[in-house]
Amino acid sequence: MATTRIGTHIHASRAEVYRLLLDADAVKEWMVPDGLTSEVHRFEPEVGGSFSITLIYDEGTSLQHDAYYGRFLELIPDRKAVEVIEFVTEMPDMTGSQTVTITLADEDGGTHLEVLHEGVPSGLSLADNETTWRMALRKLTALAERGTVD
Repeated sequence: MATTRIGTHIHASRAEVYRLLLDADAVKEWMVPDGLTSEVHRFEPEVGGSFSITLIYDEGTSLQHDAYYGRFLELIPDRKAVEVIEFVTEMPDMTGSQTVTITLADEDGGTHLEVLHEGVPSGLSLADNETTWRMALRKLTALAERGTVD
């Protein structure tokens, strides 16, 4: 299992960014790689609360969907969100729990967001994990700054 760390600056308050981390409708929009859409089946943004999300591939690919589920371990308003996630898969090299820690700090009139992803399964390359998260953070930034991911 490996680790990735990705940071970005968002021209929005920590409160706004934190709100978007814990809003199911917002998560459906931003926490999805390009070329996919998502469906949030369950989303309980409280410590111990769980979530379940399916990622649906656009037409033109042989893959149909991916899914993951998890729970919230720690939530510190406007500062930190810690989740444990697991992929729904039959591929042994993609199994196991992963911890995603998102921290928020004031920076240059906005927010510095950092994602620490621990326990990346061996079946997911670190480059692919980083690329996927960069796509998601680009959408989160757009949503926080402009109110839309487009």
